[in-house]
Amino acid sequence: MASKKEQAAQAALLKDPNYTPPMNEAIPLGFQHVCAMLVGNIAVPFIIGGALGLELADKIFLVQAALLMAGIATLIQTIGIGPVGARLPIMQGTSFAFIGPLIGIGKGLGMAGIFGAAILNAVFQIILAFFVNSVKKWIPPLVSGLVVLTIGASLLALSIKYAGGHPVPKVIGPAFGSFKFIALAALVVAIALFMRAKFPGTLGAAGIFIAIIIGYLIGLAMGLVNTASIAKAAWFSIPEPLHYGIEFSGAMVLVMIIMAFVTTIETIGDISGVTVGGADREPTTDELRGGILGDAFGTLIAALGNAMPNTSYSQNVGVISYTGVMSRHVVTIGAVILIISGLVPKFGAIINAIPNPVFGGAGIVMFGLIVAAGIRLIAQQKITRRNMIIIAVSLATGLGIFAVPEFTQHMNATVKILVATPIIPVAVIAFVLNAVMPEDGS
Repeated sequence: MASKKEQAAQAALLKDPNYTPPMNEAIPLGFQHVCAMLVGNIAVPFIIGGALGLELADKIFLVQAALLMAGIATLIQTIGIGPVGARLPIMQGTSFAFIGPLIGIGKGLGMAGIFGAAILNAVFQIILAFFVNSVKKWIPPLVSGLVVLTIGASLLALSIKYAGGHPVPKVIGPAFGSFKFIALAALVVAIALFMRAKFPGTLGAAGIFIAIIIGYLIGLAMGLVNTASIAKAAWFSIPEPLHYGIEFSGAMVLVMIIMAFVTTIETIGDISGVTVGGADREPTTDELRGGILGDAFGTLIAALGNAMPNTSYSQNVGVISYTGVMSRHVVTIGAVILIISGLVPKFGAIINAIPNPVFGGAGIVMFGLIVAAGIRLIAQQKITRRNMIIIAVSLATGLGIFAVPEFTQHMNATVKILVATPIIPVAVIAFVLNAVMPEDGS
Protein backbone atom coordinates (compact mmCIF):
# COMPACT_ATOMS: atom_id res chain seq x y z
CA MET A 1 0.00 0.00 0.00
CA ALA A 2 1.38 3.41 -1.01
CA SER A 3 2.45 5.81 1.73
CA LYS A 4 0.75 9.19 2.16
CA LYS A 5 3.80 10.84 0.61
CA GLU A 6 3.61 8.58 -2.45
CA GLN A 7 -0.13 9.19 -2.74
CA ALA A 8 0.43 12.95 -2.60
CA ALA A 9 3.13 12.72 -5.27
CA GLN A 10 0.81 10.69 -7.52
CA ALA A 11 -2.01 13.19 -7.00
CA ALA A 12 0.32 16.04 -7.99
CA LEU A 13 1.30 14.16 -11.17
CA LEU A 14 -2.32 13.67 -12.17
CA LYS A 15 -2.86 17.45 -11.95
CA ASP A 16 0.11 18.17 -14.25
CA PRO A 17 -0.83 18.72 -17.94
CA ASN A 18 2.65 17.55 -18.94
CA TYR A 19 2.43 14.23 -17.10
CA THR A 20 2.73 11.26 -19.47
CA PRO A 21 1.00 8.14 -18.12
CA PRO A 22 2.22 4.70 -19.25
CA MET A 23 0.76 3.73 -22.62
CA ASN A 24 -1.28 0.88 -21.15
CA GLU A 25 -3.08 3.52 -19.07
CA ALA A 26 -3.02 6.40 -21.55
CA ILE A 27 -4.59 4.56 -24.51
CA PRO A 28 -7.80 3.52 -22.69
CA LEU A 29 -8.08 7.03 -21.26
CA GLY A 30 -7.61 8.46 -24.77
CA PHE A 31 -10.33 6.16 -26.11
CA GLN A 32 -12.58 7.36 -23.31
CA HIS A 33 -12.15 10.96 -24.42
CA VAL A 34 -13.05 9.94 -27.98
CA CYS A 35 -16.14 8.11 -26.78
CA ALA A 36 -17.14 11.20 -24.79
CA MET A 37 -17.18 13.51 -27.80
CA LEU A 38 -18.03 11.05 -30.57
CA VAL A 39 -21.82 11.36 -30.33
CA GLY A 40 -21.72 15.13 -30.69
CA ASN A 41 -19.00 15.16 -33.31
CA ILE A 42 -20.85 12.85 -35.70
CA ALA A 43 -24.36 14.04 -34.79
CA VAL A 44 -23.75 17.63 -35.93
CA PRO A 45 -23.01 16.85 -39.61
CA PHE A 46 -25.86 14.32 -39.68
CA ILE A 47 -28.33 16.86 -38.25
CA ILE A 48 -27.23 19.67 -40.58
CA GLY A 49 -27.02 17.32 -43.57
CA GLY A 50 -30.50 16.00 -42.83
CA ALA A 51 -31.94 19.52 -42.47
CA LEU A 52 -30.45 20.46 -45.84
CA GLY A 53 -31.67 17.28 -47.53
CA LEU A 54 -28.23 15.88 -48.37
CA GLU A 55 -27.83 12.36 -49.68
CA LEU A 56 -26.58 9.63 -47.32
CA ALA A 57 -23.21 9.52 -49.12
CA ASP A 58 -22.72 13.25 -48.43
CA LYS A 59 -23.60 12.82 -44.76
CA ILE A 60 -21.14 9.92 -44.41
CA PHE A 61 -18.49 12.06 -46.13
CA LEU A 62 -19.16 14.91 -43.68
CA VAL A 63 -18.87 12.52 -40.72
CA GLN A 64 -15.52 11.26 -41.98
CA ALA A 65 -14.30 14.84 -42.40
CA ALA A 66 -15.58 15.72 -38.90
CA LEU A 67 -13.55 12.90 -37.33
CA LEU A 68 -10.36 13.77 -39.21
CA MET A 69 -10.54 17.52 -38.66
CA ALA A 70 -11.47 17.17 -34.97
CA GLY A 71 -8.31 15.10 -34.49
CA ILE A 72 -6.14 17.70 -36.20
CA ALA A 73 -7.77 20.56 -34.27
CA THR A 74 -7.23 18.68 -31.00
CA LEU A 75 -3.52 18.23 -31.76
CA ILE A 76 -3.29 22.00 -32.23
CA GLN A 77 -4.69 22.45 -28.72
CA THR A 78 -2.69 19.76 -26.90
CA ILE A 79 0.69 20.09 -28.65
CA GLY A 80 0.49 23.72 -29.71
CA ILE A 81 2.10 25.69 -32.53
CA GLY A 82 3.84 28.80 -31.21
CA PRO A 83 1.21 30.90 -29.42
CA VAL A 84 -1.62 28.76 -30.81
CA GLY A 85 -3.02 26.06 -28.54
CA ALA A 86 -3.73 25.92 -24.81
CA ARG A 87 -1.34 22.96 -24.28
CA LEU A 88 -4.00 21.54 -22.00
CA PRO A 89 -6.21 18.43 -22.29
CA ILE A 90 -8.73 20.21 -24.54
CA MET A 91 -10.61 18.00 -26.99
CA GLN A 92 -11.97 19.74 -30.09
CA GLY A 93 -15.01 18.74 -32.11
CA THR A 94 -17.86 20.06 -34.25
CA SER A 95 -19.95 22.48 -32.24
CA PHE A 96 -23.64 22.03 -31.35
CA ALA A 97 -23.89 25.79 -30.81
CA PHE A 98 -23.57 26.37 -34.57
CA ILE A 99 -26.36 23.99 -35.66
CA GLY A 100 -29.14 26.59 -35.83
CA PRO A 101 -27.10 29.34 -37.52
CA LEU A 102 -25.49 26.95 -40.02
CA ILE A 103 -28.80 25.36 -41.06
CA GLY A 104 -30.16 28.85 -41.77
CA ILE A 105 -27.05 29.79 -43.77
CA GLY A 106 -26.99 26.42 -45.55
CA LYS A 107 -30.59 26.76 -46.72
CA GLY A 108 -29.67 30.03 -48.41
CA LEU A 109 -26.12 29.39 -49.65
CA GLY A 110 -25.65 25.61 -49.46
CA MET A 111 -22.63 23.83 -47.99
CA ALA A 112 -20.25 26.38 -49.56
CA GLY A 113 -21.91 29.10 -47.47
CA ILE A 114 -21.56 27.02 -44.30
CA PHE A 115 -17.81 26.69 -44.76
CA GLY A 116 -17.49 30.36 -45.71
CA ALA A 117 -19.28 31.27 -42.48
CA ALA A 118 -16.90 29.01 -40.54
CA ILE A 119 -13.90 30.88 -41.95
CA LEU A 120 -15.43 34.23 -40.95
CA ASN A 121 -16.06 32.91 -37.45
CA ALA A 122 -12.40 31.85 -37.21
CA VAL A 123 -11.20 35.31 -38.26
CA PHE A 124 -13.38 37.06 -35.67
CA GLN A 125 -12.25 34.65 -32.97
CA ILE A 126 -8.58 35.29 -33.79
CA ILE A 127 -9.24 39.00 -33.24
CA LEU A 128 -10.92 38.30 -29.89
CA ALA A 129 -7.94 36.22 -28.76
CA PHE A 130 -5.71 39.29 -28.74
CA PHE A 131 -8.06 41.00 -26.29
CA VAL A 132 -8.25 38.02 -23.97
CA ASN A 133 -7.55 40.06 -20.81
CA SER A 134 -10.41 42.43 -21.61
CA VAL A 135 -12.65 39.53 -22.60
CA LYS A 136 -11.78 37.65 -19.40
CA LYS A 137 -12.53 40.77 -17.34
CA TRP A 138 -16.02 40.95 -18.82
CA ILE A 139 -16.60 37.19 -18.61
CA PRO A 140 -16.21 36.17 -14.95
CA PRO A 141 -16.82 32.60 -13.75
CA LEU A 142 -20.50 33.48 -13.26
CA VAL A 143 -20.96 34.06 -17.01
CA SER A 144 -18.68 31.29 -18.28
CA GLY A 145 -20.15 28.89 -15.73
CA LEU A 146 -23.67 29.66 -16.96
CA VAL A 147 -22.57 28.91 -20.52
CA VAL A 148 -20.98 25.59 -19.51
CA LEU A 149 -24.06 24.67 -17.44
CA THR A 150 -26.32 25.51 -20.40
CA ILE A 151 -24.27 23.39 -22.77
CA GLY A 152 -24.59 20.43 -20.42
CA ALA A 153 -28.30 21.00 -19.85
CA SER A 154 -29.00 21.26 -23.58
CA LEU A 155 -27.16 17.97 -24.18
CA LEU A 156 -29.11 16.03 -21.55
CA ALA A 157 -32.09 15.63 -23.88
CA LEU A 158 -29.71 14.21 -26.50
CA SER A 159 -28.42 11.58 -24.09
CA ILE A 160 -31.98 10.60 -23.10
CA LYS A 161 -32.94 10.25 -26.77
CA TYR A 162 -29.96 7.98 -27.34
CA ALA A 163 -30.73 6.05 -24.15
CA GLY A 164 -34.25 5.50 -25.46
CA GLY A 165 -32.86 3.96 -28.63
CA HIS A 166 -33.08 6.71 -31.24
CA PRO A 167 -30.51 9.37 -32.17
CA VAL A 168 -31.61 12.91 -33.00
CA PRO A 169 -31.59 12.63 -36.82
CA LYS A 170 -34.22 9.87 -36.71
CA VAL A 171 -37.92 10.23 -36.07
CA ILE A 172 -38.91 8.86 -32.68
CA GLY A 173 -41.07 5.79 -33.30
CA PRO A 174 -42.99 3.24 -31.25
CA ALA A 175 -39.80 1.36 -30.28
CA PHE A 176 -38.41 4.42 -28.52
CA GLY A 177 -38.11 3.88 -24.77
CA SER A 178 -38.35 0.09 -25.00
CA PHE A 179 -37.26 -1.71 -21.86
CA LYS A 180 -34.25 -3.30 -23.59
CA PHE A 181 -32.91 0.12 -24.59
CA ILE A 182 -33.42 1.69 -21.17
CA ALA A 183 -31.95 -1.37 -19.43
CA LEU A 184 -28.80 -1.26 -21.58
CA ALA A 185 -28.35 2.48 -20.98
CA ALA A 186 -28.89 2.01 -17.23
CA LEU A 187 -26.33 -0.80 -17.20
CA VAL A 188 -23.74 1.48 -18.79
CA VAL A 189 -24.43 4.15 -16.14
CA ALA A 190 -24.19 1.56 -13.35
CA ILE A 191 -20.90 0.11 -14.61
CA ALA A 192 -19.33 3.58 -14.98
CA LEU A 193 -20.34 4.57 -11.45
CA PHE A 194 -19.30 1.22 -9.99
CA MET A 195 -15.85 1.42 -11.60
CA ARG A 196 -15.32 4.97 -10.34
CA ALA A 197 -16.45 4.08 -6.81
CA LYS A 198 -14.61 0.77 -6.38
CA PHE A 199 -11.41 1.36 -8.36
CA PRO A 200 -9.91 4.77 -7.49
CA GLY A 201 -6.88 4.31 -9.78
CA THR A 202 -6.54 4.21 -13.56
CA LEU A 203 -9.06 1.39 -13.87
CA GLY A 204 -11.70 3.55 -12.21
CA ALA A 205 -10.72 6.56 -14.32
CA ALA A 206 -11.41 4.52 -17.45
CA GLY A 207 -14.80 3.46 -16.09
CA ILE A 208 -16.85 5.08 -18.86
CA PHE A 209 -14.68 3.45 -21.53
CA ILE A 210 -15.01 0.06 -19.83
CA ALA A 211 -18.78 0.57 -19.55
CA ILE A 212 -18.99 1.37 -23.26
CA ILE A 213 -16.99 -1.74 -24.19
CA ILE A 214 -19.23 -3.98 -22.07
CA GLY A 215 -22.32 -2.24 -23.42
CA TYR A 216 -21.05 -2.70 -26.98
CA LEU A 217 -20.61 -6.45 -26.46
CA ILE A 218 -24.05 -6.79 -24.87
CA GLY A 219 -25.55 -4.73 -27.70
CA LEU A 220 -23.85 -7.02 -30.20
CA ALA A 221 -25.47 -10.04 -28.54
CA MET A 222 -28.82 -8.22 -28.61
CA GLY A 223 -28.50 -7.52 -32.34
CA LEU A 224 -28.16 -3.75 -31.85
CA VAL A 225 -24.78 -3.42 -33.63
CA ASN A 226 -24.95 -2.71 -37.37
CA THR A 227 -22.25 -5.15 -38.48
CA ALA A 228 -23.23 -4.69 -42.15
CA SER A 229 -22.07 -1.06 -42.09
CA ILE A 230 -18.72 -2.18 -40.67
CA ALA A 231 -18.28 -4.78 -43.42
CA LYS A 232 -19.10 -2.27 -46.17
CA ALA A 233 -16.77 0.47 -44.91
CA ALA A 234 -13.54 1.06 -46.82
CA TRP A 235 -10.17 0.50 -45.22
CA PHE A 236 -8.62 3.81 -46.29
CA SER A 237 -9.89 7.09 -47.70
CA ILE A 238 -8.71 10.72 -47.69
CA PRO A 239 -11.52 13.34 -47.75
CA GLU A 240 -11.09 15.76 -50.65
CA PRO A 241 -10.35 19.31 -49.38
CA LEU A 242 -12.79 22.07 -50.40
CA HIS A 243 -15.15 19.43 -51.77
CA TYR A 244 -18.13 21.83 -51.62
CA GLY A 245 -16.24 25.07 -52.24
CA ILE A 246 -16.38 28.30 -50.20
CA GLU A 247 -18.91 31.13 -50.46
CA PHE A 248 -19.21 34.35 -48.44
CA SER A 249 -22.15 36.65 -47.82
CA GLY A 250 -22.53 39.91 -45.94
CA ALA A 251 -25.65 38.53 -44.25
CA MET A 252 -23.59 36.00 -42.30
CA VAL A 253 -21.16 38.55 -40.82
CA LEU A 254 -23.30 39.65 -37.83
CA VAL A 255 -24.27 36.07 -37.01
CA MET A 256 -20.65 34.91 -37.07
CA ILE A 257 -19.46 37.86 -34.95
CA ILE A 258 -21.98 36.84 -32.29
CA MET A 259 -21.04 33.17 -32.68
CA ALA A 260 -17.32 34.01 -32.32
CA PHE A 261 -18.14 35.82 -29.08
CA VAL A 262 -20.28 32.92 -27.80
CA THR A 263 -17.68 30.33 -28.80
CA THR A 264 -15.00 32.33 -27.02
CA ILE A 265 -17.10 32.40 -23.85
CA GLU A 266 -17.61 28.64 -24.19
CA THR A 267 -13.88 28.05 -24.65
CA ILE A 268 -12.98 30.21 -21.66
CA GLY A 269 -15.53 28.24 -19.65
CA ASP A 270 -14.16 24.89 -20.83
CA ILE A 271 -10.54 25.84 -20.16
CA SER A 272 -11.54 27.11 -16.72
CA GLY A 273 -13.49 23.91 -16.15
CA VAL A 274 -10.43 21.83 -17.04
CA THR A 275 -7.95 23.73 -14.87
CA VAL A 276 -10.32 24.13 -11.91
CA GLY A 277 -11.66 20.58 -12.12
CA GLY A 278 -8.34 18.92 -12.94
CA ALA A 279 -5.74 21.05 -11.18
CA ASP A 280 -7.63 23.26 -8.69
CA ARG A 281 -6.39 26.48 -10.29
CA GLU A 282 -7.49 29.23 -12.65
CA PRO A 283 -6.12 29.18 -16.23
CA THR A 284 -3.28 31.52 -17.15
CA THR A 285 -3.65 34.28 -19.74
CA ASP A 286 -1.38 32.38 -22.14
CA GLU A 287 -3.53 29.25 -21.76
CA LEU A 288 -6.70 31.21 -22.48
CA ARG A 289 -5.25 33.08 -25.45
CA GLY A 290 -3.69 29.92 -26.83
CA GLY A 291 -6.95 28.03 -26.38
CA ILE A 292 -9.01 30.67 -28.18
CA LEU A 293 -6.46 30.77 -31.03
CA GLY A 294 -6.52 26.97 -31.10
CA ASP A 295 -10.30 27.11 -31.44
CA ALA A 296 -10.01 29.59 -34.29
CA PHE A 297 -7.28 27.85 -36.28
CA GLY A 298 -8.98 24.49 -35.70
CA THR A 299 -12.17 25.92 -37.23
CA LEU A 300 -10.21 27.45 -40.13
CA ILE A 301 -8.52 24.14 -40.98
CA ALA A 302 -11.79 22.26 -40.47
CA ALA A 303 -13.60 24.51 -42.97
CA LEU A 304 -10.96 23.80 -45.60
CA GLY A 305 -11.37 20.09 -44.88
CA ASN A 306 -15.20 20.02 -45.17
CA ALA A 307 -15.90 20.00 -41.42
CA MET A 308 -18.21 22.26 -39.41
CA PRO A 309 -16.77 24.86 -36.99
CA ASN A 310 -14.72 23.25 -34.21
CA THR A 311 -14.75 24.22 -30.58
CA SER A 312 -13.55 22.91 -27.24
CA TYR A 313 -15.76 20.05 -26.09
CA SER A 314 -17.47 20.46 -22.73
CA GLN A 315 -18.16 16.71 -22.66
CA ASN A 316 -14.46 16.14 -22.12
CA VAL A 317 -14.39 18.60 -19.25
CA GLY A 318 -16.78 16.14 -17.66
CA VAL A 319 -14.38 13.26 -18.40
CA ILE A 320 -11.51 15.07 -16.68
CA SER A 321 -13.74 15.73 -13.67
CA TYR A 322 -14.63 12.02 -13.69
CA THR A 323 -11.09 10.65 -14.10
CA GLY A 324 -9.03 13.29 -12.28
CA VAL A 325 -6.33 12.88 -14.99
CA MET A 326 -5.15 16.25 -16.33
CA SER A 327 -2.57 14.92 -18.83
CA ARG A 328 -2.70 16.59 -22.25
CA HIS A 329 -0.85 13.58 -23.68
CA VAL A 330 -3.90 11.42 -22.98
CA VAL A 331 -6.02 13.75 -25.13
CA THR A 332 -3.28 13.73 -27.79
CA ILE A 333 -3.79 9.96 -28.03
CA GLY A 334 -7.50 10.65 -28.42
CA ALA A 335 -6.66 13.03 -31.28
CA VAL A 336 -4.61 10.35 -33.04
CA ILE A 337 -7.53 7.92 -32.68
CA LEU A 338 -9.83 10.49 -34.30
CA ILE A 339 -7.42 11.02 -37.20
CA ILE A 340 -7.16 7.26 -37.76
CA SER A 341 -10.97 7.05 -37.66
CA GLY A 342 -11.18 9.79 -40.31
CA LEU A 343 -8.65 8.12 -42.61
CA VAL A 344 -9.80 4.53 -42.02
CA PRO A 345 -13.59 4.51 -42.52
CA LYS A 346 -13.83 0.91 -41.29
CA PHE A 347 -12.37 1.91 -37.92
CA GLY A 348 -14.75 4.85 -37.77
CA ALA A 349 -17.64 2.52 -38.68
CA ILE A 350 -16.80 0.28 -35.70
CA ILE A 351 -17.01 3.28 -33.38
CA ASN A 352 -20.11 4.60 -35.16
CA ALA A 353 -21.80 1.21 -34.68
CA ILE A 354 -21.83 1.55 -30.89
CA PRO A 355 -25.51 1.03 -29.98
CA ASN A 356 -27.46 4.21 -29.28
CA PRO A 357 -28.44 3.23 -25.70
CA VAL A 358 -24.75 2.73 -24.88
CA PHE A 359 -24.01 6.27 -26.07
CA GLY A 360 -27.02 7.47 -24.09
CA GLY A 361 -25.90 5.85 -20.85
CA ALA A 362 -22.41 7.30 -21.21
CA GLY A 363 -23.92 10.69 -22.07
CA ILE A 364 -26.07 10.77 -18.94
CA VAL A 365 -22.90 10.56 -16.84
CA MET A 366 -20.75 12.87 -18.96
CA PHE A 367 -23.32 15.55 -19.79
CA GLY A 368 -24.45 15.60 -16.18
CA LEU A 369 -20.84 16.24 -15.19
CA ILE A 370 -20.79 19.22 -17.57
CA VAL A 371 -23.73 20.70 -15.68
CA ALA A 372 -21.84 20.05 -12.44
CA ALA A 373 -18.71 21.72 -13.87
CA GLY A 374 -20.80 24.79 -14.74
CA ILE A 375 -22.23 24.91 -11.22
CA ARG A 376 -18.72 24.65 -9.81
CA LEU A 377 -17.59 27.62 -11.92
CA ILE A 378 -20.61 29.69 -10.87
CA ALA A 379 -19.95 28.85 -7.22
CA GLN A 380 -16.53 30.54 -7.47
CA GLN A 381 -18.39 33.84 -7.13
CA LYS A 382 -20.47 34.79 -4.14
CA ILE A 383 -24.15 34.04 -4.84
CA THR A 384 -25.57 37.48 -4.04
CA ARG A 385 -29.10 38.61 -4.88
CA ARG A 386 -27.67 40.32 -7.96
CA ASN A 387 -25.98 37.14 -9.16
CA MET A 388 -29.10 35.09 -8.45
CA ILE A 389 -31.09 37.41 -10.71
CA ILE A 390 -28.50 37.03 -13.49
CA ILE A 391 -28.60 33.24 -13.14
CA ALA A 392 -32.41 33.15 -13.01
CA VAL A 393 -33.16 35.47 -15.95
CA SER A 394 -30.50 34.11 -18.32
CA LEU A 395 -31.30 30.43 -17.70
CA ALA A 396 -35.08 30.93 -17.66
CA THR A 397 -35.00 32.82 -20.97
CA GLY A 398 -32.50 30.63 -22.84
CA LEU A 399 -33.74 27.24 -21.67
CA GLY A 400 -37.37 28.35 -21.79
CA ILE A 401 -37.21 29.37 -25.46
CA PHE A 402 -35.29 26.19 -26.25
CA ALA A 403 -38.08 24.13 -24.64
CA VAL A 404 -40.82 26.02 -26.55
CA PRO A 405 -39.41 26.80 -30.04
CA GLU A 406 -42.85 27.98 -31.24
CA PHE A 407 -42.20 31.11 -29.15
CA THR A 408 -40.10 32.44 -32.04
CA GLN A 409 -42.57 31.76 -34.87
CA HIS A 410 -43.25 35.48 -35.48
CA MET A 411 -39.60 36.57 -35.19
CA ASN A 412 -37.40 37.21 -38.21
CA ALA A 413 -35.07 34.55 -39.59
CA THR A 414 -31.89 36.02 -38.04
CA VAL A 415 -33.34 36.01 -34.51
CA LYS A 416 -34.59 32.44 -34.99
CA ILE A 417 -31.08 31.37 -35.96
CA LEU A 418 -29.57 33.09 -32.90
CA VAL A 419 -31.95 31.46 -30.40
CA ALA A 420 -32.09 28.01 -32.02
CA THR A 421 -29.91 26.76 -29.17
CA PRO A 422 -30.06 28.11 -25.59
CA ILE A 423 -26.33 28.87 -25.48
CA ILE A 424 -26.51 32.20 -27.33
CA PRO A 425 -29.39 33.79 -25.35
CA VAL A 426 -27.97 32.59 -22.02
CA ALA A 427 -24.50 33.89 -22.90
CA VAL A 428 -25.70 37.27 -24.19
CA ILE A 429 -28.19 37.89 -21.36
CA ALA A 430 -25.70 36.85 -18.67
CA PHE A 431 -22.99 39.03 -20.24
CA VAL A 432 -25.22 42.11 -20.52
CA LEU A 433 -26.73 41.78 -17.03
CA ASN A 434 -23.31 41.24 -15.49
CA ALA A 435 -22.08 44.41 -17.21
CA VAL A 436 -24.99 46.69 -16.29
CA MET A 437 -26.25 45.47 -12.90
CA PRO A 438 -24.48 47.10 -9.95
CA GLU A 439 -22.96 44.94 -7.24
CA ASP A 440 -25.21 44.75 -4.19
CA GLY A 441 -22.81 43.01 -1.82
CA SER A 442 -25.48 40.68 -0.46
